[in-house]
Amino acid sequence: MFFIQRYKLEIIVFITGAAVMILELTGSRIIAPYVGTSIFVWTSLIGVILGSLSVGYWWGGKLADKGANFKTFSLIIFIAAVLTGATSIFSPLILTIVSVLVKDVRLGSIMASILLFAAPSIVLGMVSPYALRLKIRDVSNSGAVAGGLYAVSTIGSIAGTFLGGFYLITLLGSAKILLFIAIILILTSFFAYYKKSVISLKTGIFIYFVILLAAFDFVNAYFSKGKIVDIDTHYNRVFVFETIDSSTQRPIRVMTTSFPQIESAMFLDDDNDLVAEYLKFFRIAGHFNPGSQKTLLIGGAGYSYPKDFLKRNPDAFMDVVEIDPSLTALARRFFNIEENPRLAIYHEDGRTFLNRGGKKYDVIFMDAFKSIQSIPYQLTTAEAMKKAYEMLANDGVLLLNIISSIDGVKGRFFRAEYWTLKYVFPYVYVIPVAKPDNGNVAQNLLLIALKNKKEPLLESEIPEFNGYLSYLWKKEILRDMPLLTDDFAPVDNYALASFKNH
Repeated sequence: MFFIQRYKLEIIVFITGAAVMILELTGSRIIAPYVGTSIFVWTSLIGVILGSLSVGYWWGGKLADKGANFKTFSLIIFIAAVLTGATSIFSPLILTIVSVLVKDVRLGSIMASILLFAAPSIVLGMVSPYALRLKIRDVSNSGAVAGGLYAVSTIGSIAGTFLGGFYLITLLGSAKILLFIAIILILTSFFAYYKKSVISLKTGIFIYFVILLAAFDFVNAYFSKGKIVDIDTHYNRVFVFETIDSSTQRPIRVMTTSFPQIESAMFLDDDNDLVAEYLKFFRIAGHFNPGSQKTLLIGGAGYSYPKDFLKRNPDAFMDVVEIDPSLTALARRFFNIEENPRLAIYHEDGRTFLNRGGKKYDVIFMDAFKSIQSIPYQLTTAEAMKKAYEMLANDGVLLLNIISSIDGVKGRFFRAEYWTLKYVFPYVYVIPVAKPDNGNVAQNLLLIALKNKKEPLLESEIPEFNGYLSYLWKKEILRDMPLLTDDFAPVDNYALASFKNH
């Protein structure tokens, strides 16, 4: 007991330091479904929280100089708890409004970060300087006291980083983590100062969290209509829900990590048909390399295309590389993925799989760029394309799906990727899936790269293939973008214009 009382302030700043980092990590998961996980989002979140902490340091120090006491100290921590809990409740409403009103991902990320995380971060930032004023009794050792207290706070932040990243996010989910932090901070506020004459500990916690949880359940129920799953994995916040397909008016089940875009979808009345139109265009691989037996797909998600491919090609095999094993588990649970000796699944980053090599494929499908809000740049570069080239058989075909325009500012990502492919492959073709004659609209673009140096035929006796080939882009593609490399691949920046107009 003496130890706890002696190091009371150190324990408190350790806890609040951990809370700051857990808040930051959780914040990325809360806003990701609405604005993505691009470099812009992380930059905004980190910048806003650092700025808020700076304000908190200044304000906390100024307040402490007016007469520091444990009662006010406890109140500061309690307010941080209330604000953190409120963030958990109102984040769906705030993020929905921001995503509707603000189309620029940079501005949207900054606004969302400020509205959700600035207030609790400011108040949490007040804790350390206020604790320092309470701790210092003799100016002769004030430097050592300050250094020790801030070291403990930083150690708490380190602990919070590993606890949040390795355990809490996948164990509790992002919304419940904020409630968990709020509970811990309330307990910490009573640890800092508690007198029966002020408020009953049990009554205070009970009243606050009855109101909090009731409001949370109401808001969560309102924003979760039709939702089957909302979980946090080690890589994504994933939603699975049912809705009506706007083009066919048929019921579908959807998997997504970023609203309003869809990662995978399945018709509920008949899952033998593909919902996503661009996936049907993957079948054009059969024209450029007929009878393909060994295929690779990078980016599994709901495994819509592997199901279709294996049904249509009973003698073929497919390896699927999906970085997130939880997506595979969800696909098995909700999207009718069954065990199949012709389907091998690898849970790792697509780039590390390419780097390792060792296999040869007739066709490589790359479908890891489903969201223009967060692009895995390591799969876009010349080095990655060279690895893919090496893994292809002599007549091998690479099919790469991206979302972009062809022309103008909105087409910078496409043109950078197109000329990067041309740097590696002798022939590269483009199919705009939605509007084949419009280069100014952001849409699914299928890039087809051929390893064989013999010029291919661009017409077919098979009507289905001929239909796909009729979509080929025949106009000139401007060469105005630099080569994408591991050293320089600003694809988030290039895709920004497409996101604002998609």
